[in-house]
Amino acid sequence: MKSVALVLATGFALFSGAAGAEGLQKSLLPKARPVLDAAAGATQSSRPTAPSQTPVPSQSPAPSQISGPAQMVVATVSTANAIIPPMKPQPRPDGLAERYAKVLEDLAAPKIDPGSVTEVAALTLVKPLTRPKPRPANLDTTRRKEAPEARVQKAAAVRTLPGKSAVLSQKGSVCGDPSIRGQTIAPITSRVQGCGIADPVKVTEIAGVKLSPAATITCDTAQAAKSWIERGVQPAFDHQVVKLQIAGSYVCRPRNGKKGAKVSEHARGRAIDVAAFVLADGRSLSVLGDYRKSRAIKAAHKSACGPFGTTLGPGSDGHHEDHLHMDIVSYRNGRYCK
Repeated sequence: MKSVALVLATGFALFSGAAGAEGLQKSLLPKARPVLDAAAGATQSSRPTAPSQTPVPSQSPAPSQISGPAQMVVATVSTANAIIPPMKPQPRPDGLAERYAKVLEDLAAPKIDPGSVTEVAALTLVKPLTRPKPRPANLDTTRRKEAPEARVQKAAAVRTLPGKSAVLSQKGSVCGDPSIRGQTIAPITSRVQGCGIADPVKVTEIAGVKLSPAATITCDTAQAAKSWIERGVQPAFDHQVVKLQIAGSYVCRPRNGKKGAKVSEHARGRAIDVAAFVLADGRSLSVLGDYRKSRAIKAAHKSACGPFGTTLGPGSDGHHEDHLHMDIVSYRNGRYCK
């Protein structure tokens, strides 16, 4: 009896110990929050399922197998997936490329304010650029056929309309006047008192009229000759005068070559003598042979009184029967023209 009682007591003790140990283990584990469990349960019960689709088994543990905060996270993610479905890319609207090109075109177009510019200016702003016209096919061929000398002569030719003055190059000109051609030479000195030119020029052409030979004079004399040629000589003749035959310019001598007379204005470069006029048609009218019968020479002689201070010709003093003498000397009583 005692042994049976001992066995029963031992078994009861073991059963009580096991139950106590299990109770102690359960008391040490954290208890699940009832609110979270309720939320999880409500989330699981409220998640809709598609009637026509078969649920896909998940490899992750089911929410019912997870407890605590992890169960709340799973429930929240599941709820978000159910309420907000994943977004699919929308197709691009038709005509987007055309609208984008139109915007770029509007930005590149000039902005014109009608109140700030005139109509002509506005048209100029929006007018497209024009391309240059093609060169003639025979242009280069024509130039190659021409000799270099011919091209130079064409470039140097001066063409003027009636009543218009020619535009000449300064190269080869003297006295600061393109229409007076020649060269500047060294000052002329002499032992004879009254002879010499401080600033002489050797003139070969004046206002398109050649001087043969070249005249050594001052610039004041050349300017007076230019005025006479343009206003007196050319209008007097029926054809253009192309050359003047020069009988005298600078020379150190007394007047009319008389010994003991005053120094001539030729000795100072202030005088010029003309013996003949050569016309464009080839005629040459001389003072010696044509003065009496030529109205043009007489008119030219008369017109020199003005640009020059002294003019002498046939019938004046017997020393100027074969030429017209002109100088720029001024006298107290005015000009001396005879």
